[in-house]
Amino acid sequence: MPMQEPTGPLKGLRVFDLTRVLAGPTCVQMLADLGADVIKIERPGAGDDTRGFAPPTMPGTQESAYFVGVNRNKQSVTLDIAQKEGQEIALKLIAGCDILVENFKVGALAKYGLGYEQLHAKFPRLIYCSITGFGQTGPYAPRPGYDSLIQAMGGVMSLTGEPEGLPQKVGVPVADLFAGLYGCIGILAALRHRDLTGQGQQIDIGMLDTHVAWLANQGMNYLATGENPARLGNQHPNIVPYQVFPTADGHMVLSIGNDPTFKRFCEAFELTHLLEDPRFATNAARVGNRQLVTDTLTPVMQQHPTAWWIERLEALKIGCGPINKLSEVFADPQVVARNMVLEMAHGSGQTVKVIANPVKLSETPADYRLPPPLLGEHTDKVLADRLGLDAAALAALRAKGVV
Repeated sequence: MPMQEPTGPLKGLRVFDLTRVLAGPTCVQMLADLGADVIKIERPGAGDDTRGFAPPTMPGTQESAYFVGVNRNKQSVTLDIAQKEGQEIALKLIAGCDILVENFKVGALAKYGLGYEQLHAKFPRLIYCSITGFGQTGPYAPRPGYDSLIQAMGGVMSLTGEPEGLPQKVGVPVADLFAGLYGCIGILAALRHRDLTGQGQQIDIGMLDTHVAWLANQGMNYLATGENPARLGNQHPNIVPYQVFPTADGHMVLSIGNDPTFKRFCEAFELTHLLEDPRFATNAARVGNRQLVTDTLTPVMQQHPTAWWIERLEALKIGCGPINKLSEVFADPQVVARNMVLEMAHGSGQTVKVIANPVKLSETPADYRLPPPLLGEHTDKVLADRLGLDAAALAALRAKGVV
């Protein structure tokens, strides 16, 4: 594919990407979308594990949808870092980079001379981000981390699901995604520090740490009371009514965030008698009488279809929404207006659809210059351009399985 010059705010920064699967690639794709020049290192003949996470594949290609989703704006270079020559090439490439991101097990890269302490001694300006299941320290540091495992250990599964049902994980891999995004935030902070001091550093991201951090109000509810929050299904622990209700033709979400909004709701739908009942008068009272509120409002909501409710509630500026399937999400006029799906010309010769970057910058918008790469698509170009290797040298490396 023809190369385009980056245009984003991180233009000029080079990233050495030693990540695979989801948390690390999510972190690096955010940097890449913002203009960073990324070399993604992949195992010769195999590549990122997610290349094999199929079906489904993108139409007309052999690329898994999973891989395509988090690997745009990256140049794929195949390199066997277990071989000495591969390590030497890696070091030469890292010498020209600002940032290294990796999600190997703790200590694994040190075997190849690519651990943080080893590289910091050689390249003191290098920013080195490590994303692991449990971080670089602590009794669990050697353990592998997986999204569902972290959701279980981090508490969110104990909070998710119906009160009498099984604990549930979230339907998308949020532990991976949050770790990647926190990693990106850490890298941007480290870049600022380097701008001021010239000093690189390591960002140590543990998926369990980031999971605990986003327990948010539920974590704080526990710290305030010492009591484990109960699973509430689709209800809110601190606000009532703020939940799913059945309607005449399906279900919808009603989100009444404060007492003035509840008053407006009651006045609009002939429920003013509830405002005179102390069990409904304040949010605190409604939380204390959660089941009564639910039982009282359910037959009211069931009187009309979802669209009827949404039209009237939106006119009253009361939070509400349908429960969309993904086909409805991607057809939603707001999602369409915000350009949250884009098409990119792929190396297979096909066009692939990807989900756009949600960060909307007024002066330096996200930069979609490279589609998710074929395995090793850029190996020859990167090694020739950056290291000056000629065709004979590349052929020799390929014969040895180094690239």
